[in-house]
Parts: sequence; structure tokens; C-alpha cells
Amino acid sequence: MAEVIRMPRMSDTMEEGNIVGWLKEVGETVEPGDVLAEVETDKATMELESFHEGVLLHIGIKEGPVPVNGVLAVIGEAGEDFAAALQAAESEGSDNSAAAASPEPAKEAVINSSAPAPKAPAPVAPVIAAPPMPSSNGSRLKASPLAKSMASEAGIDLASIAGSGENGRIVKRDIEAAIQNPVTSAPASVANETKAVPAFNFNSTDQYQDTPVSQMRKVIARRLGESKFSAPHFYLTMEIDMTRAIAVRKTINEMAPTKISFNDLVVKSCAAALQQHPTINSSWLGDKIRTNNSINIGVAVAVEDGLLVPVIRHANMKSLSQINVEVKELAGRAKVKKLQPDEMSGNTFTISNLGMFGIDEFTAIINPPDACILAVGGISQQPVVKDGEIVIGNIMKVTLSCDHRVVDGASGAKFLQTLKGMLEDPIRMIV
Repeated sequence: MAEVIRMPRMSDTMEEGNIVGWLKEVGETVEPGDVLAEVETDKATMELESFHEGVLLHIGIKEGPVPVNGVLAVIGEAGEDFAAALQAAESEGSDNSAAAASPEPAKEAVINSSAPAPKAPAPVAPVIAAPPMPSSNGSRLKASPLAKSMASEAGIDLASIAGSGENGRIVKRDIEAAIQNPVTSAPASVANETKAVPAFNFNSTDQYQDTPVSQMRKVIARRLGESKFSAPHFYLTMEIDMTRAIAVRKTINEMAPTKISFNDLVVKSCAAALQQHPTINSSWLGDKIRTNNSINIGVAVAVEDGLLVPVIRHANMKSLSQINVEVKELAGRAKVKKLQPDEMSGNTFTISNLGMFGIDEFTAIINPPDACILAVGGISQQPVVKDGEIVIGNIMKVTLSCDHRVVDGASGAKFLQTLKGMLEDPIRMIV
């Protein structure tokens, strides 16, 4: 019997997935566990595996966006008539769409700390597939997302590379080989060199470039928009003298094989401070406030399409070196979109650090379901008064964004005082 393959929900915030490319063609045999296609979600590029055995009879969308529960493909026996099964699946999608559009009053949603409230399956809307990337001979280039990213960073034309993967697919090792052995492009012909350049038309209206919104950017826009305009934010800023923290970090890095960063000190001190101020480690759930026993700190990481937040679980129970290793590993995989959904969920507090970019001070939007997020600026030398004398201090500004439905001003201020005390006297964070 023909089995209809639908777009699965691969993350808690996913509403649609973007088909990057199919690794199986119509007519090929499929075994359980075979990778059918690569799907770009709002958080990562993931592999779509088959749970069925048979022949790939039909592919619905070659490339482009498909809503969750939308029809992707049909697997069955060779030569099987799958038209009825496909029509029934598409009709079911239409029925779900009509039900979702009914004028019945919507019930009030209740936010879950680890996943959004259940939603009706997204309707299967007609989707126009994005044009495939052509090669020099007119055929479609097959390349993994990692290979495409590496080629883009290295300035390599994928059309000049012969893929060594399945069905000529370009993979990581092909890009690495091309980087080690660059191919010099042929010089342009004399005719091209002497070809007249058309005069620039200053009256042209084509003075812009439109970029399609990625799945990640769509979710960032939706979730942070909901957070900013539904959660009443207020902000508390404090200056912290990092002079002793600088000295402690230098001593640790001289002795330990793992070199810790200032961000590791901030993560560790926040985890210790959250133990003393559980209100800051809470979540708003609509009809109740949840105080989390586990301290799971999200660390915002900038990636090409936006922002990912890998989570350091039980950060209060980990050493500085453990935090350093985990943050580096998760951040590295975040930049190539290889994080798994469970590595980006369950956060109870978030840190966003822009100090390495020369930013002195900023405010951040709360990352749901957290009640607070800490924005960390850079360390700069400034004159400070100590014991009645003006001396040079190493000042770092931090700003705590708070959800006023959960946290009051005094609670946020006490948390920052504890954090300040730990960073100005780092021995306190391990006592």
C-alpha cells in the first residue's frame, strides 16, 4: 500500500521546512533509515529519513518551502497506482485548512516552557518551487548545505567542482580539496575585454536587492515580536569592575590546559547568582509562574542567517573548563547548523554577549520562555574612584531585561548586585 510522506515538525517552533534537495530520485528503492532529502528548518539543516520500505513513486516539491504536514512524497511498490492515496492526503490537508479558517472563537493559548501550544496542521498551500542552482552545463548542482557554506566562504564556484558523493553530490571533502588545489580560471576573451559597458541609468528603479526570508529569520521575527509586544519589558543596567576577574582569569589560564574566556566567567557567575535568586530563573505560563529548579543557560550565538541559542544545562553544577568546552562545541555546530532541537530548548535564562564586537552597552529582547535575558558589553578602561582616589578601572556594563509579569525591579536589582559581587570577587562564585 502506498505511503504518503509528509513534512514532519522537526523543532518546537517549526511551521514550515525548506527542501534543500532530494538525495533519492523517483524510481529508486528506499529502505528504512535511508535519507530522502535535506530540509532546512528554522534552526538547522536536517536529514529527512524514511521509515518505510519500497520505491519512491512521487516527489511533490523538488525544492522550496513546504508547510508542516504538507505532502512531500509517496513510497510504495513499483508500478503501484498511488493517485487515490495522494488525492486523499491532499483532501485531508484542504479539510484541515478549512477547519483552521473557521470563524469559531479562538481559545486563549497557554505557553509551555519547552514547546508551543498545539496547533492545527498547517494547510497544504500551493507552493512554487525555487529554481534549482544550475551548473555550467545546465544540469542541477547537487551539494550538501555544509559544502555550499564552505564554498561561499572560500569564494569557490561550485560549478567548477566534481562531486565525489552519491550521484555526483558535492560534499565537504570536495571543497577541502578545491581549497588545497585551487583552479585558476581561464582569462576572459579579448572580445569580452573590449565589450562596451552600458551607461548607468540613474533613473532606474532597480536600486535594491530582495532576499527571500529564511526559515530561521521568520521564526526570529515571530517569536521575538511576540516577546517584545506581549511581555512588558523593563531594563536594569549596572557597571561591574572586572579588574580582579581579569587577574583571576590570567592565573587560571596559566595553570589550566583549558583556556577560559570572560564569557565563561559570566555564565558561571550567572548560574551561581540564579541559585540565590530563583525568581529570575522563572517562566510566565499565562495562568501560573513556573520557578525552574534546573539552571539551564542559553548562550546566544550569531550565525549567517540570524541567531541560535544553544543551552548549557545545569550550568551551576559545571566547572569553568566544562562550560568553556561545551560552549565552544555547541557554538561551532551552531555556525554550521548542526545543532539538534533538544540542544536549543529548555533554557531558563539567556546571555547575549556583544562585548567582542566593541559594544559597550545594549538591551536585549527576552528569549521565551525565560523571564530575563542579560546583555553583556565589552570591558573598557575608565577612571573610577577607590578609597577616595581616582584610579583606572576595567569596567563592563551589563543590562538585565526583565518580564514585569514575573520579575519586579527590586528582584532584578538584587540579582545584579549578587552578579556584580561575584565578578568583582570571583572566588565567591565557587563558594
